[in-house]
Amino acid sequence: MKKAIVTIGLAFAVLAAQPVLAAEKPKDAPKKEAVTQPAAPNPAEFDKQLAQMQQNMQLMHDQMAKISQTQDPQERQKLLQEHWNTMRGSMDMMQNMWTAGGMGCCMGSNMMGDHMMGWDGMHGYYNKLTPEQQKQRQYMSDQYMGMQQMMMDNMMQHQHWMNAPAPAAK
Repeated sequence: MKKAIVTIGLAFAVLAAQPVLAAEKPKDAPKKEAVTQPAAPNPAEFDKQLAQMQQNMQLMHDQMAKISQTQDPQERQKLLQEHWNTMRGSMDMMQNMWTAGGMGCCMGSNMMGDHMMGWDGMHGYYNKLTPEQQKQRQYMSDQYMGMQQMMMDNMMQHQHWMNAPAPAAK
């Protein structure tokens, strides 16, 4: 019994040490190249994409108005599918705005895999921005947050109409 407990304890100790052992680099291991600093925010490109997103948001709003007015369940399903397609395209556009579209940070990186989540991964980025670039970044973040809220509203409305009971027959 004692052997089993000791064996299990050693197994846990070895497993617990794996991340530490994996993190150690041999002295002859090649050094990583320096990570290049992402480009500064690009408000002009962002504004161009923002205008497109605002058009999509208006389209989704109009689609939702049609959905709420229709009494035909088949027509409602058709309209819900159109709304879903517009919403998916808008989400892709928002993803592009965040990465390659000019929000500045984290372009092309896998934020979770590159350990970019949280302040630890971002403080170097923000420290290298000029005060004007920080203002631009804040402007874009504020606009982006508003779009995220509108997108969440659309998702909630879409979900409501997907689960709404069929209208009563007259």
